[in-house]
Amino acid sequence: MENQSTVSYFLLLEFSKNRHLQILHFFLFFALYLATITANLLIISAVALDNQLHTPMHLFLMNLAVEDLGIVSVIIPKSMINSLMDTRHISYLGCVAQVLIFSSFEASDLFLLTVMAYDRYVAICYPLHYELIVNWKACTKIVVLVWVTSLLYGMLHTIGTFYLPFCSNVVNQFFCEIPHLLKLSCFGFNLVEVGFLVASITAGFGCFIFIIFSYTMIFKAVLRIPSVKGRQKTFSTCLPHLIVFSMFLITVCLAYLRSPSDTPSYLDLALTALYSLLPPLFNPIIYSIRNKNIKSVLSKLWRL
Repeated sequence: MENQSTVSYFLLLEFSKNRHLQILHFFLFFALYLATITANLLIISAVALDNQLHTPMHLFLMNLAVEDLGIVSVIIPKSMINSLMDTRHISYLGCVAQVLIFSSFEASDLFLLTVMAYDRYVAICYPLHYELIVNWKACTKIVVLVWVTSLLYGMLHTIGTFYLPFCSNVVNQFFCEIPHLLKLSCFGFNLVEVGFLVASITAGFGCFIFIIFSYTMIFKAVLRIPSVKGRQKTFSTCLPHLIVFSMFLITVCLAYLRSPSDTPSYLDLALTALYSLLPPLFNPIIYSIRNKNIKSVLSKLWRL
């Protein structure tokens, strides 16, 4: 594909030329995908079917589960099919769709985690004003704003990535990841998309600072709780939130700010897996399954 200004398809990363290892990759990704969709579908079902969970906090949790389903569903099945069919192809439009949907869902995940941190901050620091501040009308507007903003974000990244021609079609990643696509540009340096990426990283750090501030205020309020059990419960819930979010943001920054290697790299693959595959699996466990109300509803559903 060298010296060509346009491509009609892309070649994704081939994990191995060995047929047995390709099948192993298929089953590993299948197990990961099955676990992720099962955990998130349980959360969505529990919130949708039980009236006790029709609260603003659980509305955020359900939307987070929907976003996590979207993230894994847009990248894992194609990689599984390629391994099973012993191919590397993805169409040009398929690659465009991956960039648009994946970047939109990733952005909505980031925004919603920030909103959820604020929700917990108000609930713990201003419990008497919680229903006044975080009411259904406000929550509905926030969720709509998150989805619309994320879609616009994804569209900007998609336009910025694909408006320049490509001189190669070999993507050294298991899905169409923006940094690896930018490296294929005929012009070598896509100033428009780089600007979008810098703005995105800045916004991400802004969300991170806001979350740190929210949890700092939460921890200060918790330390005033006389009950040791109450403090331990809050810390055991909040600290995993911070750890998962920090892992997500740091790995995204490393994956997008460092220059991708010209050849397949285990480091590139590991960074991408950390921010794209693990959070959708861990989010329902940390944010939802630890929730007593959701656990109660899930146990009722299990007995049906």
